[in-house]
Amino acid sequence: MVNKNVLDEIGAKISEIVAHSPAKDIERNMRAMMTSMLSRLDMVTREEFEVQQEVLSRTRAKLNELEDKVSELERQLKPASSSTEIGDTNYEG
Repeated sequence: MVNKNVLDEIGAKISEIVAHSPAKDIERNMRAMMTSMLSRLDMVTREEFEVQQEVLSRTRAKLNELEDKVSELERQLKPASSSTEIGDTNYEG
């Protein structure tokens, strides 16, 4: 059985070698290039997207609430309008 300390030491050495190798520079350069390319696109971060999604959700809820209020007011106004129209017809006669 292999000693755990030996495995940890090997892992640490591999990490150290990768950190000082050209692979690490390539990774940094690729990350910078991808960040630059994505920043040119009209994109938002996940956090910004989620914030806007929440704003939209609250706006929809408020719109539904206002639509219900308008419908209720229209419904209340309808019977009053009908009786006024009948009253107008009787007034002329």
